[in-house]
Amino acid sequence: MQNKQVVSVSHPKAAALGLQHLLAMYSGSVLVPLLIGGALHFSASQMTYLVSIDIFMCGLATLLQIWTNRFVGIGLPVVLGCAVQAVEPLKMIGERFTIGTMYGAIIAAGAFVFLIAGAFSKIKRLFPPLVTGTLITVIGLTLIPVAFTNLGGGDASAKNFGSPDSLAVGFLTVLVILAVNVWGVGFIRQIAVLIGLLVGTIVAAFMGMVSLQPVAEASWLHFPQPFYFGAPHFEWSSILTMILVSLVSMVESTGVFFALGDITNRKIESSDLKKGYRAEALAVMLGGIFNTFPYTTFSQNVGLVQLSGIKTRKPIFYSAGFLILLGLLPKVGAVATIIPTPVLGGAMLVMFGMVAIQGIRMLRHVDFHNDKNVLIAALSIGLGLGVSVEPTIFQSLPTTLQLLLGNGIVMASLSAVLLNLILRPRQPEAELEEDDGLNEEE
Repeated sequence: MQNKQVVSVSHPKAAALGLQHLLAMYSGSVLVPLLIGGALHFSASQMTYLVSIDIFMCGLATLLQIWTNRFVGIGLPVVLGCAVQAVEPLKMIGERFTIGTMYGAIIAAGAFVFLIAGAFSKIKRLFPPLVTGTLITVIGLTLIPVAFTNLGGGDASAKNFGSPDSLAVGFLTVLVILAVNVWGVGFIRQIAVLIGLLVGTIVAAFMGMVSLQPVAEASWLHFPQPFYFGAPHFEWSSILTMILVSLVSMVESTGVFFALGDITNRKIESSDLKKGYRAEALAVMLGGIFNTFPYTTFSQNVGLVQLSGIKTRKPIFYSAGFLILLGLLPKVGAVATIIPTPVLGGAMLVMFGMVAIQGIRMLRHVDFHNDKNVLIAALSIGLGLGVSVEPTIFQSLPTTLQLLLGNGIVMASLSAVLLNLILRPRQPEAELEEDDGLNEEE
């Protein structure tokens, strides 16, 4: 067993790193309430509540996951945000039934995840380095198109998509992050993404690409209210739909947990997975009670942990605190929304690429002289990327199967797990090195 290297991070540095994590996940999390609220024709005041309390709940959900105890919390440097895969199902439920039905389904799905957390955690044996490395590689590669869409302006169907201005500030952000990583030293190098976002936004402001209107329109103070949109209603088909969405999120979170375990030199046990699933389940139930959305572990922040080299939870505690504060002070929280989409796209390109590389690094534990291992990884990556490029290929299948098979990460997971069970070699694979815990000063 390795000796644990203790890394101490001062509070000012941890706060800056926490801000970097916040900015990396902010737009992705705010997007979910905007999409669902817009589809369900929420009023301006309802949208204000939805966005601000959603950010508040992101912070609370993150705290549940990192503030570990014997019952909940995996204790890894993770950030939780809204589950993007829940957008279309929730819109469908809200339009077909009522808003109360939508939140009843979220609460029920959270309770289901909490109850099956122990059983689901036993799947650890199905995730040797071959499967986890393949899964994390697919997560990174399937996110890169999202980064490129943002790099071009965010809407590929818009006439000005890929405009010279968008490309200029987007690739400038990439260059700044690269330059800081190459020539920066110490703490400056650790906040390369934050510096890239700031420089990109400042340059974009001089180019007329930054609007302060969201800040001006936001309110100063807002408090969470249980059942803001009314009492929940429980309808079986809606609940089943959200349970399937939650299972997809659990598979994705499993991959993120293993990736962070590899980065932090911590072997993830079944008991860790159980506590991680329970924390997400509580976050989902709270999302339903306070009329926000399901929460899941964000994979984009894995790249930040790798880039910064800071593997402690202290920055994440700051990030969670900032999220809670921004949720209570919508006007302050709106400041983070002024970052232009192309600037975010540039930062995402670097971070998502780092996630893919982390998956490839995990595959170094695999013996690729064995043709079966090559076949399992090749087919699983191919299926995962193929579904991501052509998600409508399963449109003739029942809706439930579309929900499962139309997600590239889930498709890659199912393929890798099943093929590994069928074709895995007789000799056991090497496991990741084990450490007593996180590379931090507790």
